[in-house]
Amino acid sequence: MDRFAFVIHPLTARDVARKYGLMRLLPDRAVEAIISRMSPKYVSTITGIRSKQGVEIEGMLVGCPLTSRQLIEGDPEKVLQRIIETCRLAEARGAQIVGLGAFTSVVGDAGISIARALNIPVTTGNSYTVATALQALMHAAQLMGIDPKQATAGVLGAAGSIGRVCSQYLSTRVRELVLIGLDTDPLEDVARSFGEGACPTTISRDSHAALPECDLVVSVTSAVDTVVEPEDLKRGAVVCDVARPRDISRRVAQERDDVLVIEGGVVRVPGENVDFHFDFGFPPGTAYACMAETMILTMERRFECYSLGRQLSLDKALEIAALAEKHGFELAGFRSFERPISEEQIARIRHNAGR
Repeated sequence: MDRFAFVIHPLTARDVARKYGLMRLLPDRAVEAIISRMSPKYVSTITGIRSKQGVEIEGMLVGCPLTSRQLIEGDPEKVLQRIIETCRLAEARGAQIVGLGAFTSVVGDAGISIARALNIPVTTGNSYTVATALQALMHAAQLMGIDPKQATAGVLGAAGSIGRVCSQYLSTRVRELVLIGLDTDPLEDVARSFGEGACPTTISRDSHAALPECDLVVSVTSAVDTVVEPEDLKRGAVVCDVARPRDISRRVAQERDDVLVIEGGVVRVPGENVDFHFDFGFPPGTAYACMAETMILTMERRFECYSLGRQLSLDKALEIAALAEKHGFELAGFRSFERPISEEQIARIRHNAGR
């Protein structure tokens, strides 16, 4: 049976404390100092995955002992080496391909150097993350009564690998597009990548000024803390938060009952008894799309570096979406701030937006 691996890591020191209870008594920096000396860990075996084509595979979770802050702010060479060590653990345990989860996929050159150091291929899963985020955004827009062709869309973090492809996709499907980021030059480069039929596009370095004009928002920054607050969003807007940790402040859920915030990239994995033997906080049998991309490639026996580097391809995003449908992967409904959100709840948000 073919096998894949997926790298996970604690998002914050509090995640570490959930496993090692005594660490909740220590300051975050002390917890980070302790785990930085730990070796990569084999976390669990993933079982029960079976595609609708009858293909069965097995997976494993391996843990990189660094938090999001450590991965982003730590010494680049040391961080890279810890991720490589984690992937080598997966390789030694029989994985034929490894997926990079959360912040392990964005540090450095987004997986290229990691792949060079291994004997098995690597993927960030970003192509399928893009595909599912856009599917979710468009379906949610329909439920909220928004016609994309009459809407202004904003992409926060548009210069990143995921943001760039989301922008290319939306450029032919909305009335107007706003590319939002910290630096103008990379955003202009994204705008130049659009093909014929692209909508009018503007560029902004000020998310607080740009977002209140947007009916649809995709947020894909690599920020360690939240960057979008309740006052930033337009009444009736649909926001797809692909980032982990999240870009959208929890205050939005508390203070804005007229805005729909959904999480991008959560899918249902095919198989009657899918078990990760690890609690992501998701319903049974569901996973992030980045992990699912690794599964799809394993089912296809395409042991190749599929999504790497800063320049993803819209064609690959559409291709992996088609392969996902072939094998029975599908959007796992909607989730908002780690909780399921029903179409009835969305209807209430739509009603509140029209008050």
